[in-house]
Amino acid sequence: MALWTSADAVAATGGTSTRDWAADGVSIDTRTLAPGDLFVALTAERDGHEFVAQALQKGAAAALVSRRPDGVAEDAPLLIVDDVLEALGRLGVAGRARTQARVLAITGSVGKTSAKEMARTALDGQGATHAAVASYNNHWGVPLTLARMPPETKFAVIEIGMNHPGEIAPLARMARPHVALITTVAPAHMEAFVGHGGLAGIAREKAAIFEGLEPGGVAVINGDLSVSDILSAEARRHAARIITFGTSAGLHHRLTDIRVREGATVGQGRAWRTPFMVKVATEGGHFALNALGVVAAVQALGADRARALVALGDWAPPAGRGTRETVVIDPAIETETIELIDDAFNANPASLSAALAVLAASRPADGVGRVRKGRRIAILGDMLELGPDEIALHAAVADDPAMAKLSIVHCVGPRMKSLHEALPDRLRGRWVKDPDTLIAEIERLVDSGDVLLVKGSKSIKVSRIVDAIRKLGQRGASAKEGERA
Repeated sequence: MALWTSADAVAATGGTSTRDWAADGVSIDTRTLAPGDLFVALTAERDGHEFVAQALQKGAAAALVSRRPDGVAEDAPLLIVDDVLEALGRLGVAGRARTQARVLAITGSVGKTSAKEMARTALDGQGATHAAVASYNNHWGVPLTLARMPPETKFAVIEIGMNHPGEIAPLARMARPHVALITTVAPAHMEAFVGHGGLAGIAREKAAIFEGLEPGGVAVINGDLSVSDILSAEARRHAARIITFGTSAGLHHRLTDIRVREGATVGQGRAWRTPFMVKVATEGGHFALNALGVVAAVQALGADRARALVALGDWAPPAGRGTRETVVIDPAIETETIELIDDAFNANPASLSAALAVLAASRPADGVGRVRKGRRIAILGDMLELGPDEIALHAAVADDPAMAKLSIVHCVGPRMKSLHEALPDRLRGRWVKDPDTLIAEIERLVDSGDVLLVKGSKSIKVSRIVDAIRKLGQRGASAKEGERA
């Protein structure tokens, strides 16, 4: 059964179709487009209309456009609308309206993508589950996710993000969640909230997710925060019920003990006096806390808590958000490895502190490599959009308690220079303006037995350092293959 027919899409968008067609999916990118997709010609860095001909050549069922692009045949299947982004929004609204799915919406300054993936994992075995891919949480990501939702979906998980005030409420009203979860509120996108209440303003913006709740909807909020009262006050205006989670006494869902061990984190929890255990297959107390919030949310959604807890036991974070992997430096010697923590997708003071705590708790290996003593090494890129206090916030990382357990810190980017200057001599590694300089030196900066954290905001591109580290072992493998040849 088609996801969208031309008749359904015309009814949803108010557009005009040049001919009948049926689409199995919705795509905004010709690189990932599958045959049978409806291609949406959004305008971002480039005008999507430039790629319509290519999309049709790759087998797109039709293209959603505001004009007939050059090089496209007269009889090409096109859905022509006044505004492509607005039409995508209408398609998303229609996709949401035609399903009986129970919808969970998630936001937060830190952890919303991981929580979304946790919720997907927790729900997947309990019915047809639909969730956003990657971090599709903005003005086009939310409607795209809704437009892709099959009508027979039982559970849907929608991630909602923001960069500026006023962005969350419209997306929440589009998603119409039955349950809304706020993972945490922290200094992120502070630059956009200068003059809008700072952290309290961010809390109110996050709480705007509750404006989209369906009648009888449930708000799930982190009760450990300095702004939890703000979240609760906003939730009371829109939610029929509020569920709190965290570590503080008196919360509905509470972690009373968190233990991090190799490859896993286990938390002892209680929910309305009922004890249970939360486990995730990765290291970090913040992951266990997010899992607790997800458990509360999916239970409120109508899912089975016990089955959700079992499923979460196998959950690990998506790439670039705290994934751990072993990089083999010398394929001929199995002990010649580096443990890599890839957290290069996003960064703010709260998420960086959580990542440093994971690094501090790691166990380097001694007796291998050049140094013969395993080290905990951090490579940290700029944190962006922190507002006028950004330099002080970067420098303050030097006072993080986790620093006592680290061996060396390398800094990347102009803002991270302030951290480099604030570090004690024993921790101060290299400071470079851009990742390329450090990539050229990476082979001598790391060694077998090390545990290495790479973290920074996406646009500083420290993910390229992650790629360079992964290639260290490949170079070794290529050399060995050459010798055998």
